[in-house]
Amino acid sequence: MKILIVDDNPDFCSTIADIVGTFGYDTHVINSPEETLEYLSNFNSKISVILLDIEFGQNTKMNGIDVLSFCRLHYPSIPVVMISGRGTIETAVKATKLGALNFIEKSIISKEKLREVLNSAIEKIGIEGEAREIQNFLKHNDIIGKTKAMLEIGDSIFRFGKTDLNVLISGETGTGKRLVAKAIHAISRRNKYAFVTVDIPNIPRELFQSELFGYNKGSFTGASDTKKGLFHQANKGTLFLDEIGDLSLELQSSLFIPIEEKSVRRIGSTESEELDVRFISATDKDLLYAMKESKFREQLYHRLRECEIHIPPLRERREDIPDMVNYFTQKHNEEFDEEKFFSPSTLEFLQDYDWPGNVRELSSTVKVALQTAASEQIEISDIHKILSTSGIKDKAASTRDSFLSQSGTLKEDLALLDKKKIEATLEKCNGNVSKSAAMLGISRETLHNKIRKYEINTQLFRGKKSNK
Repeated sequence: MKILIVDDNPDFCSTIADIVGTFGYDTHVINSPEETLEYLSNFNSKISVILLDIEFGQNTKMNGIDVLSFCRLHYPSIPVVMISGRGTIETAVKATKLGALNFIEKSIISKEKLREVLNSAIEKIGIEGEAREIQNFLKHNDIIGKTKAMLEIGDSIFRFGKTDLNVLISGETGTGKRLVAKAIHAISRRNKYAFVTVDIPNIPRELFQSELFGYNKGSFTGASDTKKGLFHQANKGTLFLDEIGDLSLELQSSLFIPIEEKSVRRIGSTESEELDVRFISATDKDLLYAMKESKFREQLYHRLRECEIHIPPLRERREDIPDMVNYFTQKHNEEFDEEKFFSPSTLEFLQDYDWPGNVRELSSTVKVALQTAASEQIEISDIHKILSTSGIKDKAASTRDSFLSQSGTLKEDLALLDKKKIEATLEKCNGNVSKSAAMLGISRETLHNKIRKYEINTQLFRGKKSNK
């Protein structure tokens, strides 16, 4: 196991190397950021941990934060511990946000402190055992994240995927529900058979049953041939019911028998056909609230939700954002043979932004930035240009300009827009939080968090409505 020590002070490096050597680790010392990048390009697979200084002399334009950012982009599995002779809280926070495992000051470095830091880093390497397997599996399925929430989702995918239980995946729009559904199928015994998607909002109501169950020749006008439905296509595989919460009440009952008994009857037929299908569903709706409002049938809910995976919004797992950006960037660079990267301050901005469109919005923003930025280094100004012309502006342009601040940041203006939208919805729903959450397309918990964040008094809206 080799520890890379990077510092522009040769005497300090020699002392640290001697101490680390007593722990039984091999060491390699480098005194400049540029040599570090070159060394890593050739020998990164041999490095277990990097001890990296933050400040370097005047002979280089780079500092430790630049090297850290580069490492997180190209070698995210190598833990990096930052070292500084002039440590500040701001620097420590910045380094941690960019993915540094730890931050220590030279003034407090001792043999025991180094042992403690390295032991912690070694335990973190790649995430050991089952957690490593989960993270690699998620990444293989284009799901990026190593926060506790994402590892728990990965664990659920492993456990549920190896069964034939029906899975309901819940979460806001853009959180990656379809990717999770595909990952469940990929690890299941059905992975050699088809994964068939039913895009519920885009199937006309009058064609729903014929599309899903098929039909016999002559069963209705235009049925010139006998046709198999999506259920038949998914035989022995997985049928993914995307946006199940959008299915009309009258059509929901048509799924009871096919899901319960694994059999379908084609339109125009009197005989049922047995099919071996596993069902995965996804929704951004609060189905419990929909059931209370008699908009979703309880019988269907319990058939589809034998187990559930909830995907949290991106703003609740911000620690994953740098890894996601680096993943998208690496794919772009490989595809277009470029070497673009996001500056540390830009990564920090992306991590602080709320991303109302979640992973889908982040992915789109990063893609546009990489393909339109003039220089190799992506700056905050490049992101501002993209966000200012995004769908957020288009959807609210008619109302937003009247209340946006004249000097606030983009983040402040978006928060103000968010607050105004919530207040308008609460007023329309007589202060009913559950109903407002359903109308906004978010969970009650998310809305409660926003109400606390913006200090909104829901009682005021109940009073307004009742006095009219």
